[in-house]
Amino acid sequence: MADAILNQPASRGLSLPGIKTSAVVMTLYLVFLLLPIYWLVNMSLKTNTEILNVFSLWPRDITFANYATILTDSSWYMGYINSLIYVVLNTVISISVALPAAYAFSRYSFLGDKHLFFWLLTNRMAPPAVFALPFFQFYSSVGLFDTHIAVALAHCLFNVPLAVWILEGFMRGVPKEIDETAYIDGYSFGRFFIRIFTPLIASGIGVAAFFCFMFSWVELLLSRTLTSVNAKPIAATMTRTVSASGLDWGVLAAAGVLTIVPGALVIYFVRNYIAKGFALGRV
Repeated sequence: MADAILNQPASRGLSLPGIKTSAVVMTLYLVFLLLPIYWLVNMSLKTNTEILNVFSLWPRDITFANYATILTDSSWYMGYINSLIYVVLNTVISISVALPAAYAFSRYSFLGDKHLFFWLLTNRMAPPAVFALPFFQFYSSVGLFDTHIAVALAHCLFNVPLAVWILEGFMRGVPKEIDETAYIDGYSFGRFFIRIFTPLIASGIGVAAFFCFMFSWVELLLSRTLTSVNAKPIAATMTRTVSASGLDWGVLAAAGVLTIVPGALVIYFVRNYIAKGFALGRV
């Protein structure tokens, strides 16, 4: 009996061919995902002549002139600065507004709460083009056109509902007894919310901040419509590579690589919070 047990396979569900197939599929999937990024980096290290005349898997004569152009030309690097300014502003405003709103939705029942919550989500579902003309006319009238705060406030239209939806799910996971115990112990609402409640939903705040940052960073229509010179984002600046001689492919590729960097850094710093958010099933 003991010999029969010992001679049985260690795991009937796993086999060597199955492991090899999974490895091949995963490898192909990673190559499919990383190939566009690699090709973008590859182009950014080439001259326009090599890009247009030679097909190569890696640069034959590596050049950093394209990156030097972006980092030394104010019309280029100011696009990144402008984008970072209004994206950070939008993230701070969205989280600051969404925290009390999400707490109200998670802890209280009031007239029309479900309808209001659904209405917030419909703003996230609407395309930005619907609101481009009203925002343009309104901001032009009050003198906010071509300012960072104008774009930041416009992006709140779809980022605040998203942040409320994410944070509300995390807050529902915190027992209401914690609130009641804190009040019995003499905590004011502000002290309780900052010192006790906020650390409990730190993962949710990190996830909400990540999505607010990314959606604001990649949005183009509103940021282009509401800016012209002083707050022009990098996505709009990239269109200036068109000239009489054609596209400046190398500089455009270098700009694309540098545009990926902020998002990658944000993902790196909040990766643990994002993992917890997915594990809790709200994201």
